[in-house]
Amino acid sequence: MPKRTDLKKIMVIGSGPIVIGQAAEFDYAGTQACLALKEEGYEVVLVNSNPATIMTDTTIADKVYMEPLTLEYLAKIIRREHPDALIPGLGGQTGLNLAMQLEKSGTLKKCGVELLGTSCESIEMAEDREKFKELCESIGEPVLPSVITHSLEEGIEAGKTIGYPVVLRPAFTLGGTGGGFADNEKELVDIMKNALELSPVHQVLVEKSIKGFKEIEYEVMRDANDTAITICNMENMDPVGIHTGDSIVVAPSQTLSNKEYHMLRDSALKIIRALKIEGGCNVQFALDPLSFRYFLIEVNPRVSRSSALASKASGYPIARVSAKISVGMNLDEIPIANTPASFEPTLDYVVTKMPRFPFDKFADANNRLSTQMKATGEVMSIGRTLEESMLKAVRSLEIGVDHIYLKKFDDMSGKELLDYVKTGTDDRIFAIAKLIRDGVDIGVICDVTGIDLFFVEKIKNIVNAEKEVAEHKNDAEYLKYAKTLGFSDRYIAKLWGVKELDIYEMRKIGGIFPDRYLRIGV
Repeated sequence: MPKRTDLKKIMVIGSGPIVIGQAAEFDYAGTQACLALKEEGYEVVLVNSNPATIMTDTTIADKVYMEPLTLEYLAKIIRREHPDALIPGLGGQTGLNLAMQLEKSGTLKKCGVELLGTSCESIEMAEDREKFKELCESIGEPVLPSVITHSLEEGIEAGKTIGYPVVLRPAFTLGGTGGGFADNEKELVDIMKNALELSPVHQVLVEKSIKGFKEIEYEVMRDANDTAITICNMENMDPVGIHTGDSIVVAPSQTLSNKEYHMLRDSALKIIRALKIEGGCNVQFALDPLSFRYFLIEVNPRVSRSSALASKASGYPIARVSAKISVGMNLDEIPIANTPASFEPTLDYVVTKMPRFPFDKFADANNRLSTQMKATGEVMSIGRTLEESMLKAVRSLEIGVDHIYLKKFDDMSGKELLDYVKTGTDDRIFAIAKLIRDGVDIGVICDVTGIDLFFVEKIKNIVNAEKEVAEHKNDAEYLKYAKTLGFSDRYIAKLWGVKELDIYEMRKIGGIFPDRYLRIGV
């Protein structure tokens, strides 16, 4: 179906201030969407209270309102501007929640404003824990034993019914805010009080804990014609138990078998069709590493942080395509370069996302990670191998490191390190590398951390390469080998006891540059 011509002016709600769980990735998505709508000839009205983002630049939308993102102010702007329609899923959880408030308050109906893309009913079904559970059960998709609670007493009873450990997930919050794992009733009570307060609808899902399962995400896209595709899948290096925003994530998945990949892909497409979502959608799974059992964790019926990662990783502009779908266009009508948007992208490289934490600025803060997101940003790197991609990401963090090495772990014993890596932290990957350097068996590390053997082996490959490169000073072949694994010139210089500039000069003489060495195998 071609784009709608009965619409002239469209309103977009931004994500507001950059806070934990709702960072600049939403401004990236919102900017893309505004430009896509203008490209199709629509007048765009943007409401976003954040002046520190490109989204609120006067060239992005036709009119920009920097006002508080509240129901009262949005209603005033709607009455002033008289937009024909509103797109709800481009401003993160803030934009989605406000669009739902406008719909339920009757403001949209009273002012003749249409909600575009995913319907209010579909959003509610995906966001409301009870309705989502019922939907999954109706289509035969596995969900964890859980109970919807609205009070502290109900929460305590749910914990007894399900059996500990449990995880608490407040409805309509972002970044895991207010949630957490409880191993007993006392912990449940502490978390439950805060969770009920933070949920806008005072609803908390108490769910059986599946810590240790693999966490897999699929980024999917659907249009009104029911054409649905998967853009890419992503695998968390950390198992379930750490918020995906705080975990190292790789795309495409690295440890799934062909059967597992297609099993989860089929489930993701099935759920987006059942929800009737139009546009981009993020589906999160927990996969048992010892069997083919899996569970649906949640669905984000909007552009998410993961959407920004998937867009950059695959080259598929999810927010741009979502915006065009919302105005009636189908995937096969939307061009991406010379290809219709209905074609699934293929990745022949490895992308690594690493979170950036503020613990260097807040030294007294607890750096233990759980279901509540603590990262304030992230970096993304691309490489032909996971080792290269990982090392590029490490030195992009701007925490003063140029390799998978941190001085703080030098004086820690093996026992201290094993105790340290049991729980996820912002620097666990550096502690794992130190354990491997100390000769600790990687099987022991996997048992303690729950991280898949594949990822620990990749860290071991880097550690082994350190020794090999160090033993072959000024050898051009080993220099080339180190560069294919993503070693920085600075770190190679440290291994060889020379200046960083000397390494560059050696590469210059040997013609060891990315356009050449990336074509060879390791």
